[in-house]
Amino acid sequence: MTIGQSLLPEFDQEMQSTRKVLEGVRDDKWTWKPHEKSGTLGWYALHIATLPGWTTMTLTSDELDYAPVGKPAYEPPKVENRAQALAVFDKESSEARAALAKVSDADILKNWKLLAGGQEIFTMPRVAVLRGMVMNHLIHHRGQLTVYLRLLGVPVPGLYGPSADETMSASA
Repeated sequence: MTIGQSLLPEFDQEMQSTRKVLEGVRDDKWTWKPHEKSGTLGWYALHIATLPGWTTMTLTSDELDYAPVGKPAYEPPKVENRAQALAVFDKESSEARAALAKVSDADILKNWKLLAGGQEIFTMPRVAVLRGMVMNHLIHHRGQLTVYLRLLGVPVPGLYGPSADETMSASA
């Protein structure tokens, strides 16, 4: 079993949980935010939907300059509702899973670099990028999105067991 293959059970579980949270996003609250400095519900949904794609990009490139000098910056897809966010998420998580399943140990251990305007932000092995910049980042923002759902009165799904909005069975 390769390192990438050993990460698949965690990846699958986190993608399943993430999809459940994205399913709770309400189109009529797409532009809602709890504070003027906060992102909107729709921004979080889009950001979370596209994060699995960073797995594929990390495994198929050596670096990313997200604000290149004299070149266009990364543009996320245009998403205006839950259905579109889920479609992006399903596509990107499927492609990411396939890339993770086939990556060799040698390739997953190669260094990858993040740049901004040509300036290095960090260089680390791809596997560390996947755990930190992709999975931990996704889980962090997914947690923020669950708070948004709670504030909007939307039932929060259980992610690592039942949530306060789900009833526990007698055997639990």
